[in-house]
Amino acid sequence: MRHSGDPVQGVSVSSTAGHDNREAVRGTDLLLSLVEAHWTKRNGGSSTMESGSRTQQEVERITQQIARLESTPGQDEETRRELRELNDRVTALRKQISGQYNALEKTDLARHPQRPYTLDYIERIFSDWSEIHGDRGFADDPAIVAGMARFHDDDVMIVGHQKARDTKQKVYRNFGMPNPEGYRKALRVMRIAAKFGRPIFTFVDTPGAYPGLGAEERGQAEAIAHNLREMARLPVPTITIITGEGGSGGALAIAVTDRVLMMENSIYSVISPEGCASIMWRDATKRDLAAQALKITASDLTGMGCVDAVVPAPQGGAHLDHQAAAEMLDQVLQAQLSDLKKLPLKELLASRYNKFRNMAQYFQE
Repeated sequence: MRHSGDPVQGVSVSSTAGHDNREAVRGTDLLLSLVEAHWTKRNGGSSTMESGSRTQQEVERITQQIARLESTPGQDEETRRELRELNDRVTALRKQISGQYNALEKTDLARHPQRPYTLDYIERIFSDWSEIHGDRGFADDPAIVAGMARFHDDDVMIVGHQKARDTKQKVYRNFGMPNPEGYRKALRVMRIAAKFGRPIFTFVDTPGAYPGLGAEERGQAEAIAHNLREMARLPVPTITIITGEGGSGGALAIAVTDRVLMMENSIYSVISPEGCASIMWRDATKRDLAAQALKITASDLTGMGCVDAVVPAPQGGAHLDHQAAAEMLDQVLQAQLSDLKKLPLKELLASRYNKFRNMAQYFQE
């Protein structure tokens, strides 16, 4: 007797699996068609469709589904052809999405929990990393990582904000918000770099300095101001990379450098869009208006002279391909450091001073 779950006589198990694969491919095709239609309608002017970042999330899910189908056994040539076509359509849709984010969508991308953080870039770009802890005065601050490394043929020093992805690590890293001891640790490492003639790379990714009572009691404002002054006269080449969210003086405290670079989908601002909206309109939900008005994107800040270069991101964003993002950044860092090493010290310091004196200058006497 044939049970209901047994294959029909004359139909092999592999052909049944092949039929199931084709049905799954057609379902993925339908889902991708819906996402394509929504994206097209949004670009046509509809304000009710999901944002570009929401579309990107759907594309990521479809990509994962295609990958699972590709690894499933029992595929025939027709199924493989359909999967190749789906991959081509996904690639084309990513190209359409890339570069079309507005300021608020770029803010969401800059805060994406899966994008690479400072230690992710260090792992992929530098070698011989050796971390330095503590400020020699109060404590170590895990919200800032600092240490020695090699960058191709150069011994360098690295300082950067460090966020985290799971709850335990987020608490440990204080959500990437440094205390004064973090900035003092950063300055301690920079002074070591100055003593031994090592170039400095700083990675900015923070919502801002920690505003807690203890931080203020231990001299948060003084620590930031001290860093600004000392960084302006460091006798070595210095480069800053804004990899995600660059917020307020907490970001600038390690960003007074010869070159300030921004990753394509990062932001750099004196205040968050939510904070600005709460002050200006007393309504944090108007963060989209605030994001546009603040001019916080890489293209806006390059036009105002606050940023020297924009580092391109992989298709869809750095959160989709950490290795590609690191390789793109590596190439830019090599070119920038090579240029800075050619400058005499006196010219290097004068150029750094004039750079920050002339930022966003609209009126002249």
